[in-house]
Amino acid sequence: MDIKQQQAEFLLEAMPYIEKYRDKILVIKYGGNAMTDDALKKSVMRDLTILRFVGIKVVLVHGGGPEITETLSRMGINSRFVGGLRYTDAETAEVVRMVLAGKVNKSLVHMLGELGAKAVGLSGIDGKMLLCSKENEELGFVGKIEAVDTELILSCLGAGYLPVISTVGYDNEGNIYNVNADTAASAIAGALKAESLILMTDIKGLMRDKSDEDSLIRKVYVSDIPALVKEGIISGGMIPKVQCCREAIRKGVGRVFITDGRVEHSILLELLSDEGMGTMFVKGD
Repeated sequence: MDIKQQQAEFLLEAMPYIEKYRDKILVIKYGGNAMTDDALKKSVMRDLTILRFVGIKVVLVHGGGPEITETLSRMGINSRFVGGLRYTDAETAEVVRMVLAGKVNKSLVHMLGELGAKAVGLSGIDGKMLLCSKENEELGFVGKIEAVDTELILSCLGAGYLPVISTVGYDNEGNIYNVNADTAASAIAGALKAESLILMTDIKGLMRDKSDEDSLIRKVYVSDIPALVKEGIISGGMIPKVQCCREAIRKGVGRVFITDGRVEHSILLELLSDEGMGTMFVKGD
């Protein structure tokens, strides 16, 4: 089968999925290698533009850890991590806001615009979107999300825009918070009652044997998560990621995918094909 035939076959396979997602909300958490590799970044932005063109209401939620680390380093500020999360004092929180809501966010909005998408840059501060408190004192101003206001997001979607949201939060005392991107995407998807949430990462998905990518688990019922943790299949850094999946589904998201952002067009392959790409989490029977 030549390339043109393969493209035609993919379009035919994609048609029922396009119909299923038309006018539905899809939240994408964007990060990892797909965010630092220019070719992969362009691939992701093209995928999002295509999904918007076929009538899917796309919301992009992004972090930007490497950019934050680089900027802090240039400013002579050392990055310190506690349990895998960046310690964030008040000064670092301001840098996080500058980098995420400024540099990274506007770069993504510009790229989407160049591809023909109507994109608008937002942060969790805009429209009082992400109300936060401290996750704990050891982490400083790392945000625990207390409430999500979706009014601004829904207004943008209703006007035909693709919202690009940086994961910066606020509290009512004027403090700025650095919010984990997985956590923010899960909370936003839940508040929007999104049809699906995709968490892009640097692994293929959840595997029974971490050293064997052929052991990928393609479908997980949330009721099976405790047993998979007990067996050690879900462990380490995958535990908080899977917790985000479970929380999103608990709040009304239809499906959550952990997919490999290192693969070009992984979003399209995940959503619009029979086999998919990574691991899908669902509520269960």
